[in-house]
Amino acid sequence: MLFISLDFAIFLPLVFLLYWFLNSNLKFQNLLIVVASYVFYGWWDWHFLSLIFFSTIVDYIVGIRMSHVEKTSSRKYLLYVSIFVNIGFLAFFKYYNFFLDSFIASFSVFGLNINASSLKIVLPVGISFYTFQTLSYTIDVYKRKLKPTTNFIAFAAFVSYFPQLVAGPIERATHLLPQFYSKRIFDYKKAVDGTRQILWGLFKKIVIADNCADLANIVFNNSDDVYGSSLLLGAIFFAFQIYGDFSGYSDISIGTSRLFGFNLMQNFAFPYFSRDIAEFWRRWHISLSTWFRDYVYIPLGGSRVNRNLAIRNTVIIFLVSGFWHGANWTFLFWGMLNAIYFIPLLLSGRNRNNLGVVADGKTLPNLKELFQMFITFGLTVFAWIFFRAENLTQSLDIITTIFSKSIFQFNGFDFSGTSVTPKKMILLLFLFVLIEWNARTHKHALEYFGSKWPKVMRYALYYLIIFSLVWFGGEKQQFIYFQF
Repeated sequence: MLFISLDFAIFLPLVFLLYWFLNSNLKFQNLLIVVASYVFYGWWDWHFLSLIFFSTIVDYIVGIRMSHVEKTSSRKYLLYVSIFVNIGFLAFFKYYNFFLDSFIASFSVFGLNINASSLKIVLPVGISFYTFQTLSYTIDVYKRKLKPTTNFIAFAAFVSYFPQLVAGPIERATHLLPQFYSKRIFDYKKAVDGTRQILWGLFKKIVIADNCADLANIVFNNSDDVYGSSLLLGAIFFAFQIYGDFSGYSDISIGTSRLFGFNLMQNFAFPYFSRDIAEFWRRWHISLSTWFRDYVYIPLGGSRVNRNLAIRNTVIIFLVSGFWHGANWTFLFWGMLNAIYFIPLLLSGRNRNNLGVVADGKTLPNLKELFQMFITFGLTVFAWIFFRAENLTQSLDIITTIFSKSIFQFNGFDFSGTSVTPKKMILLLFLFVLIEWNARTHKHALEYFGSKWPKVMRYALYYLIIFSLVWFGGEKQQFIYFQF
């Protein structure tokens, strides 16, 4: 079920009303969340509900068993069971064909032909997200950071919680699971702010991301026939497509959770205003970045080791991040490129220079900050080319064309099939960036305007956004991160 579908527009109010009708019974509220979450996910393909249920059963039992054993080796064995089951499912559905094809290709270099056929595997939506979420539970129980739960319904609700089930944020068990133990009280102000965040998320998805997608797809799908200037513009459109799409989903997820009395972590903190790549990764897909930091990077030693090991750890964390996104060499190259960006900051000790908000307390950034943001955004857009391209060959061809003389030439490329022309999209992006810039110290843009503007102006803005959803709403696009 898509957040931007009519189905969800009917589903959400019904669940919301029934949920608060059951306000006096926490167990029934949690049970309703489980049922609603399974309906939400099963609306796409009910066959894969068995994967979620099986992971839930395994990790619930593993957690309880850990509470009955003290021997480290036994606890580690139980942890390995959880990791094997969860990563095993993920590896099979997401990476089986990739490893098989790579294996065959490696032998073909030596003139050896291996006959093996790929499987027609359907990737379960959200498997990368809920797998990491449930793993956070068993890892934290193993590390004794969290007591194992005996409340199966609460745990099942934590694993399958529908607002963030298929595309995050990837919540930690230490943060979200305890919220299922406590009685939720309806908070009108929190619900209103949640509705604002949903509205802004819809704007980012439908008006910004989907229209940028139309333009970017035309450019990338015809990359052999366009000049460098058009390819650069297409890369910029994709940069805003993936940001509007993914952060828009996170806004809808977080806002929906606030309607039900839950607090999810912020997943995006205006990353395109970052002054270096280290700051960018502290602000982009925060739930995944911090997951890899806490469960992979720090256990490897982090940066508190010698220089060579620090470089190794950095490369590993970015390669794993790239591979998490998909079974394609382009994602690995994208991860490696970001590691190359990051390592000079790490070695010079400047990776934590920009911890605050850019130009905090000021209307505009100074020239240095403006230059830093421009360079960081440029490096990010360059890396996104590998992320978007079908393969490394197309990536390199696009980059070669961008850095050719044709960057100064403009060909009349046909964008007649799109809802918004490139010129109108550039104007929309300018207004979008202006709004986000003014709200950069808040959790989301409408939180800022909802607290600063008079009531008449606020509602005028809300209706303007609703109008733009109808007026600029192009062809409905699938959320990008559903494929991951």
